[in-house]
Amino acid sequence: MFQILINSWIGIGVITFFILLFISAPYGRHLRSGWGPLLPKRLGWILMETPALYVMWLFYFIYGGFNNIVLIVFLALWSIHYTNRSIIWPFLIDKNGSMPLVVALLAFIFNIFNASFHGYWFLLMDNQYDSSWLLTPAFLIGLCIFLFGMIINIHSDKILLKLSKQKNGYQIPYGGFYKWISSPNYFGEIIEWIGWAIMTWSFSGFVFALWTTFNLFPRALKHHSWYKEKFDDYPKERKAIIPKIL
Repeated sequence: MFQILINSWIGIGVITFFILLFISAPYGRHLRSGWGPLLPKRLGWILMETPALYVMWLFYFIYGGFNNIVLIVFLALWSIHYTNRSIIWPFLIDKNGSMPLVVALLAFIFNIFNASFHGYWFLLMDNQYDSSWLLTPAFLIGLCIFLFGMIINIHSDKILLKLSKQKNGYQIPYGGFYKWISSPNYFGEIIEWIGWAIMTWSFSGFVFALWTTFNLFPRALKHHSWYKEKFDDYPKERKAIIPKIL
């Protein structure tokens, strides 16, 4: 049943990718009418991101995940990301603004499934993560990639937050990886979850990395087009999501 569900999840991700290439998700700078009832932006972020935290913690409490040091490390890294995304980030952004309820609900459902796939993989399948796993090349390389992506993601978000506090509307961001691409926050998050997939050497992690790419890659392309249309002086050397390439 797990294999059927997660393979189906990949199929849904592929379909989502092609839809998002043509239709940008209606939140943030791409917010537009016609998508039903709206939520306050801050509430929407909390609603849609917190399931990743509490569902994973529930798996650990119910199935004894705190008895394994490797799984504790995985949970700590997962929790650092999602505490920032679901609790800290919503209170850093401007409290004004809104997002469609349907967007928050879809992300809410995604995070429930994604955390459940990981919880099942870590705790209910016969995957042996003994303490020696923390010294394997997969863990060490994956951890470095994960942290590198997290740093890019958080630093890029801070640049955007600083601009938003100037209350001058959308502006061209500069600094960090914005020197090369329009959406380094998305680039960093994709790298982060690729690192996670390597570090955990899990099918659930691999699928999550795919889904992150399916979701953020098209949005980065939309962001890049939006910047070029809005700003005549937008740096021509910048790419959308992959430095020097695309």
